[in-house]
Amino acid sequence: MKPFLLLATRDHDEAAAAEYRSVLRHSGLSEDELEHLRVESRPLPELDLADYSGVILGGSSFNISDSQKTDLQQRVEADLLALVDLIVDTDFPFLGMCYGVGAVTTHLGGTVDRTYGEAVGATEVTLTADGLADELLAGIEERFHAFVGHKEACNGTPPGVTMLATGELCPVQMYRVGANVYVTQFHPELDADDLTARMRIYQHAGYFDPAELEDLVAMAYASGVTGQQHRVLSNFVQRYTTD
Repeated sequence: MKPFLLLATRDHDEAAAAEYRSVLRHSGLSEDELEHLRVESRPLPELDLADYSGVILGGSSFNISDSQKTDLQQRVEADLLALVDLIVDTDFPFLGMCYGVGAVTTHLGGTVDRTYGEAVGATEVTLTADGLADELLAGIEERFHAFVGHKEACNGTPPGVTMLATGELCPVQMYRVGANVYVTQFHPELDADDLTARMRIYQHAGYFDPAELEDLVAMAYASGVTGQQHRVLSNFVQRYTTD
């Protein structure tokens, strides 16, 4: 089979490795089936999308809406946005998790700002009628819980998208562009263990008060997150695996 490509932008080795392991575990892929490319470590090489079954974009400590950006952030954004332009224009299989919302919404001319940020925790996600009919959400109940933690989000529905899932605090939780380009605001790759590890890494990154860490860990394990969110990843792989 052609491998899938995981694009990462995490400038922390432990966080990047943990994200790769969580995507492997919850997608059902093996290491030789998931290529890992850390875009923050070097300029994005020229890619031939025909070499891959699909592209997955992980989360990031960067924010599209940041008012001040380092040279590294600007380079990463330019590289990714150029690739997203190609992916959307060719309707190539793509799953953008959290940071992907900002990248694709920017391509579409939508607004990404701090209006609907969500604190680290579990949120209830509700599928729309289109979401209930979509293959990537097969096997997921109309209402389910998933982990979130983001400073920015879509402000309003981006133009030309099919809304698949909504939330109370953050209205845009998942949408599709065309037939094959998907983004989620929630994290389909995170279970309580994954979230706990990520919180320990990013406890001083401004997502929460470090003094709240142990309470947040307890919250993660007591939350209503049952694992349904992982089906987004496994369904993506099952749908788009090609020889």
